[in-house]
Amino acid sequence: MRFERQQTLYWQLQPQTLFRSMHDAQHKPEQPQAQASADPAEIARFHASAHRFWDPNGEFKPLHRLNPVRLRFIGERVRLAGLAVLDVGCGGGLLAESMQRAGAAVTAIDLAPGMIDTARLHALDAGLEIDYRLTSVEDLVATGARFAVVTCMEVLEHVPDPAATLRSLAAALIPGGSLFVSTINRNAKAFALAIIGAEYVTQLVARGTHDYERFIRPAELARYGRDAGLTVQDIGGLHYDPFADTVTLNADPSVNYLMHFVAPANSRAAGGRA
Repeated sequence: MRFERQQTLYWQLQPQTLFRSMHDAQHKPEQPQAQASADPAEIARFHASAHRFWDPNGEFKPLHRLNPVRLRFIGERVRLAGLAVLDVGCGGGLLAESMQRAGAAVTAIDLAPGMIDTARLHALDAGLEIDYRLTSVEDLVATGARFAVVTCMEVLEHVPDPAATLRSLAAALIPGGSLFVSTINRNAKAFALAIIGAEYVTQLVARGTHDYERFIRPAELARYGRDAGLTVQDIGGLHYDPFADTVTLNADPSVNYLMHFVAPANSRAAGGRA
C-alpha cells in the first residue's frame, strides 16, 4: 500500500471525547503498582485515533511540530548512531522513525493495538526497520531487555502512576544510560494553554486529550527520577506558537518541557531489578 492511500485512512474523522474540567490537583492519590502504565480509557482513545496519527494537520499536529525539537534535544546529549534505543508509548512511530534515521537500533512499544499497527504499516512503507511491540515497559523489562537510551514522550500525563512508570523506565536502562521524558507542567498557565487554548480555542487537539490532574511539575518529575536512582542532567522548555506554527526550545518549563536523566554508571538504577 502506498503512503498516499494510507493518508486517506489516517485522516478519517472520529467523534471527540468529553472535556475533563480543572480542579484542585495539588495532591494526587497514589495508584496501584499493577496499573502504573495502563489506563484502559486512555489506551482505547489512542487506539481509536491511530488511523489519523500521520495527518500532519490533524489532531496530532502538535506532535509533528514538536518532534524535530525533541529529536534535537536528544541528539545534542547523546550520539544515537549505533545505540540500542527504546521508545515507550511510541504511538504511530513519529519519534521512533526519526531516531532510526539517526542511526539508532530502535525498539518501540505501545499498549494501543491501533497505534502499533499504524506504526508498523508506516515504517514498512518508508522502508525502515523498527522493532514495534504491543507490550508494556514493565513486561519488556521482565524479559531482561536493557537499552542505552529510553525515551518517553507525552506519555506520563496519561498514566495513573507516573512515579511507578518512571521506575520501570529506569529499570530499562543499562548502567550509565540516558532517559528522556517530555510532559506538561501543572499550573494555571499550562491549564490555560494546554487545555483551554489547545483543546477549545485553537482546537489543535481533541477535547479531553488532557486531564489537568495528571500534569506533572518539574520538581515532582525530578523527585520521581531520584527515587528511581536516576540523576537529572538537564531540563528544557518547549514553546509552540500556533500562529507561526513553530516550536522552539528554551529554558522555560512552565508548560511543555523535556527532562534528561542518567542512570548510575557502575550499578543498576534503583528501579532496575526486574
